[in-house]
Amino acid sequence: MEVSVLNIKGQETGRKVTLNEAIFGIEPNDHVIYLDVKQYLANQRQGTAKSKERSEISGSTRKLGRQKGGGGARHGDINSPLLRGGGRVFGPTPRDYSFKLNKKVKQLARKSALSYKAQENAIVVVEDFEMAAPKTKELVNIATSLKVGDKKVLFVMADTNTNVYLSARNLQKAEVLEANKLNTYKVLNADVLVITEKSLQTIDGILG
Repeated sequence: MEVSVLNIKGQETGRKVTLNEAIFGIEPNDHVIYLDVKQYLANQRQGTAKSKERSEISGSTRKLGRQKGGGGARHGDINSPLLRGGGRVFGPTPRDYSFKLNKKVKQLARKSALSYKAQENAIVVVEDFEMAAPKTKELVNIATSLKVGDKKVLFVMADTNTNVYLSARNLQKAEVLEANKLNTYKVLNADVLVITEKSLQTIDGILG
């Protein structure tokens, strides 16, 4: 699949690049996409929810009343879950939600996500660019010139570009990601991918 290379003004440069069929032209596998997205979202969870159990409550351990004959439930001490201010039964405890996925599964998921975007013609290839200073308005102008200003855009850069990242930080519909950190969730979450020429080479090297 050939795609025209544009400059940041949205004009054709006269060059074309061929998207690697092994990455952008496979039959997408929905199940591995599901697994990879599930793992990504699970890894975002902190898992720090915690409530105190009966043994952790600060209170007297004196038995409140006799065991039998009181006409009510057998509470034990004031830390009983039956009483206000007592411990919680089976409450949340800190846990790790992350789980392992095989490398080949994750690679197939990323290829499947990129293939979906290629099928939808939602990939724009631009020549490599940099910004001299963080300017949100300038990045908005670039997105508008590329005719993606009204869409959720993922700018895929070859290297860390602080100025481009800072320019996108205030934009609700724009995000900047390095090519070597590209993941299935970010690809699917965007309406369109704006990929620089050098980034394509990085993606080829990682997934090719």
